[in-house]
Amino acid sequence: MEKRKLIIDTDCGSDDAVAIAMAMREPGVEVLMFSAVCGNVSMEQAVRNTLTALEYADTYFPPVYEGCAVPLLRKAAFAHETHGKDGLGDLGFAPKRLKPSEGNGILKMLDLLRESNDGEIEIVALGPLTNLAVALMLDPDTLRRAKRISIMGTAGLGRGNVTPVAEFNIWHDPHAAKMLLDFGMPLLFIGWDACLGDAAFEEHELEKMKNTGELGSFAVQCNRQIIKLNKARFGRVVIDFADPAAMAAVLWPDCIKVCAEYSCEVETMPGPACGMFIIDQNHESGRKPNAAVCSQLHAELYKDYVFRALSGELLR
Repeated sequence: MEKRKLIIDTDCGSDDAVAIAMAMREPGVEVLMFSAVCGNVSMEQAVRNTLTALEYADTYFPPVYEGCAVPLLRKAAFAHETHGKDGLGDLGFAPKRLKPSEGNGILKMLDLLRESNDGEIEIVALGPLTNLAVALMLDPDTLRRAKRISIMGTAGLGRGNVTPVAEFNIWHDPHAAKMLLDFGMPLLFIGWDACLGDAAFEEHELEKMKNTGELGSFAVQCNRQIIKLNKARFGRVVIDFADPAAMAAVLWPDCIKVCAEYSCEVETMPGPACGMFIIDQNHESGRKPNAAVCSQLHAELYKDYVFRALSGELLR
């Protein structure tokens, strides 16, 4: 079978690194390139972290390009409390062999889409949507050639993780999210709620992950800041793997349990609701759906897929 072709856009923090490794170990896809964006960490740090994740995945090495260093209209607000100052748990993880590729990730993304057939390439966005919004402004017709943009973003049908109503990726650049949402092309949002509850990795599962090998050990170690944060937030050792949940939904849709199309909006005005992703769950607005929202995964299937990816079983 012909491999699916992906472009991955990332603000690579610790859970992004795990999601990237999963994609690199999925034999059914070919990752064509990475573009880095400001979000969990600076754009420059996101580049370094992506290269580190590629080295640990140790399969093939697509080019990694720089993208936007600031949101469209807001100041950057990094998630150091969640991922550490370096985004990988402040343990000194850094690329040893790989280097960033020359060129701008947004322009390279558009070049690949321009050279492809309509619907040949999918885009997976693991961070704020700044790069994609700039691509939209530069060449909307070319961006529309993507088959779909799958996005780790929104609170789904649940609560926020950076404010009571907003999830970090949407909140960090709500104007970019609004632009993509209003653009009118196939969008799949995988909400933060999809990695909670039974889909969160408990302490015994994290021990199992560490024991799958070097990549599994890296996956747990680089997320040590999330573990620390969650001990205070949830009262136990647990990781809510937002980006791996989104990547699993993209790579293996069988693990999706709840997903539906809705009419959605993004609040961009300053204030307590900024970054809120408003989902017309009861279809009261009368507007046509403009996005699909995945809010729940089959936990057992999802976790099994993560273990198989990190252990290298998918490659055998």
